[in-house]
Amino acid sequence: MSEIEHGNIQGRNITNEIKTSFLSYAMSVIVARALPDVRDGLKPVHRRILYGMQELGNTSDKPYKKSARIVGDVMGKYHPHGDSSIYDAMVRMAQDFSYRYMLVDGHGNFGSVDGDGAAAMRYTESRMSKIAMEMLRDINKDTIDYEPNYDGSEQEPKVLPSRYPNLLVNGASGIAVGMATNIPPHQLGETIDAVLALSENPAITTEELMEIIPGPDFPTGGLIMGRSGIRRAYETGRGSIIIRAKVEIEQSSNGKETILIHELPYQVNKAKLIEKIAELVRDKKIDGITNLRDESDRNGMRVVIEVRRDANANVVLNNLYKQTAMQSSFGVNMLALVDGQPKILSLKEALHHYLEHQKIVITRRTAFELRKAEERAHILEGLRIALDHIDEIIAIIRGSRSGDEAKPVLMERFTLSERQAQAILDMRLVRLSGLEREKIEAEYQELQRLISELKAILADETKVLEIIRTEMLEIKERYNDKRRTEITAGGLEMIEDEDLIPRENSVVTLTHNGYIKRLAANTYRSQKRGGRGVQGMGTNEDDFVEHLLFTSTHDTILFFTSKGKVFRAKGYEIPEFGRTAKGLPIVNLLNIEKDEKVTAMIRVESFEDDAYFIFTTKTGITKRTPVSQFSNIRTNGLIAISLRDDDDLISVRLTDGKKQIIIGTQDGMLVRFQEEDIRSMGRSAAGVRGIKLRDGDYVVGMEIIEPGQEILVVTEKGYGKRTPEQEYRLQSRGGVGLKTMQITEKNGKMCAVKAVDGTEDIMLITINGMLIRMDVQDISVIGRSTQGVRLIRLAEEEYVATVAKVEKDSDEAAEDDNLAENE
Repeated sequence: MSEIEHGNIQGRNITNEIKTSFLSYAMSVIVARALPDVRDGLKPVHRRILYGMQELGNTSDKPYKKSARIVGDVMGKYHPHGDSSIYDAMVRMAQDFSYRYMLVDGHGNFGSVDGDGAAAMRYTESRMSKIAMEMLRDINKDTIDYEPNYDGSEQEPKVLPSRYPNLLVNGASGIAVGMATNIPPHQLGETIDAVLALSENPAITTEELMEIIPGPDFPTGGLIMGRSGIRRAYETGRGSIIIRAKVEIEQSSNGKETILIHELPYQVNKAKLIEKIAELVRDKKIDGITNLRDESDRNGMRVVIEVRRDANANVVLNNLYKQTAMQSSFGVNMLALVDGQPKILSLKEALHHYLEHQKIVITRRTAFELRKAEERAHILEGLRIALDHIDEIIAIIRGSRSGDEAKPVLMERFTLSERQAQAILDMRLVRLSGLEREKIEAEYQELQRLISELKAILADETKVLEIIRTEMLEIKERYNDKRRTEITAGGLEMIEDEDLIPRENSVVTLTHNGYIKRLAANTYRSQKRGGRGVQGMGTNEDDFVEHLLFTSTHDTILFFTSKGKVFRAKGYEIPEFGRTAKGLPIVNLLNIEKDEKVTAMIRVESFEDDAYFIFTTKTGITKRTPVSQFSNIRTNGLIAISLRDDDDLISVRLTDGKKQIIIGTQDGMLVRFQEEDIRSMGRSAAGVRGIKLRDGDYVVGMEIIEPGQEILVVTEKGYGKRTPEQEYRLQSRGGVGLKTMQITEKNGKMCAVKAVDGTEDIMLITINGMLIRMDVQDISVIGRSTQGVRLIRLAEEEYVATVAKVEKDSDEAAEDDNLAENE
């Protein structure tokens, strides 16, 4: 130990040494490398690149210079961390898919959205972009502070004047030690308007700022799904934003659909995305894609995904969103250096710090211009004195042996400063002419006005703010462009904050072909008074409204599918469309398979134990489950009833636990029993037998029957009838039931059973897609053991596939009654 103490080696505690060294390293990375300054939005490497280009005269109005020359100059003078780090940063500043407003104007190969790297710096050329000139404007007017470079041989700026809010406009990303920043880019005009709004109203709220800046604006465009993530990020500095590719579905004349991708989420590699899609198709994780190709060119992006004729393009697209980077999450973390310390910033705080920086820049520039004006005025005052006493001055100069001898004489005789005396000695004879005398006097008077104006600016902050507004509006006018990223309402997986959504009554409709939409209740009522009923809701000739639900934007809606799954949505998550719009394919909202169909759409006000769902399957299984079992449903749905492979969920009804149930089968049997005969069971249970089926028979429908209603049955060959409910006595669950129709070769198998009260219309759909609509009162009321009457004449080999109960098309009073009942 004594040798160590007396030699050049010093003893150290390893723990303390690691702590000290690592802390120094961490602070260096945080402050001098990875995080941007809140004032100019630049990391040191970017600031040094721009300043180095300025010093080289590599401005936007000069010819390009070799990138290697710029990199070498920046590395030698300011940034001794290797040429690759400088060139990589410069390349990103020149990429139109990385920066919203490029700061470097690149000439040559600077990479692509496919992940291709830039050419070597000896091949490419660069110069500052026009908007980058605004980052350094007025830098020579003492607007910012300088500091020594790494070896003390040069001075470099601590921050740039940044005449527009670059931190928000171009964003920033970086990983420091123990912290990271990820600030999204924004549209220039919106950001400038937000700064101006803050300057006029320092108490402005985030909500008011979001009316000006609705959200980020990525250079690659895309769609932002929902505003709740944006609001959280703007209020707290942290949030997650879901971005989707912008796509279009084209349908050819032969019915084949094609998905076209025009824009991708920010920072998504197009080539890797296409490779991933191809891999998913090859591994059969995505079904229905027959061809995939990239047709992008200099006019824009175009990735073509051809869909198999029997596949649904919307289902394929949903799978692509789920399994690829076509839907990405951008984690906002607005971390920047404020007075040299890292700080998480809200939107308002970021704008505030920028505005304060601009106040300092304008104040320092004004003070600089005032000093220059006063110095010039001081010289002109001396020249005015000289012109008034020119003969005496000439005599003094002629009588002196040198200028150094004449200077103190002039200073003493006319009370001049040394600079004024030197200016008189340097004055040319031409200044003695009358015209030159007038110019000196005019310049002096102009300077006096300028000095007064500059002093007034320094004495009044409102004048400083007015200059900031004027100059920023000039920048906006010169460089503003259109917003690229659209912001849309989120789907089921992007839940909005309910506090942001007004509570209002709505009507949700789901058509037979699977199109869903929401209308304001007053729109629906006024539309119904027009006499068109539900059919007027923008459906086409081969479609109709099968499910209609009166609800509120804050109510919960459960969707039950034929595969026994249940999905959940809030009323406001159903997209709102106009009265004549068809709506959105429900596969865009629910993660259902192409051969899966929504069999029930039910509004639930509260998930209490005193309400129940009754389920009935194709094989006669029925189940009763408390509504409370469905209070927590994941985005991708839950199993509502466990089904065998050969079974389907036929019907779901909401009850109070004391209803009577009817179940009808294909062979014309029907059972009526008390709901209480089915014991309450859990959500994952398979259920119990509701009706005993003979070989080859299956269930075609389940309904809740009320006293005074009639039971409507329809056969596949187009026969039907109504029978009073009194003809069906109450039985026990699980029996074979009573005959409700005489099944013969003439009328065919039974295909539907409905409980009706005479106020409805009935829609019959054949296997070939033909639709027939009729008033239920036009159907004969006859006994349960009869064959029924012909409802529709069918061609040979054509059968009735589906029967739906819909709102009456012409009776306005009945329609309003039905709506009131739903309500």
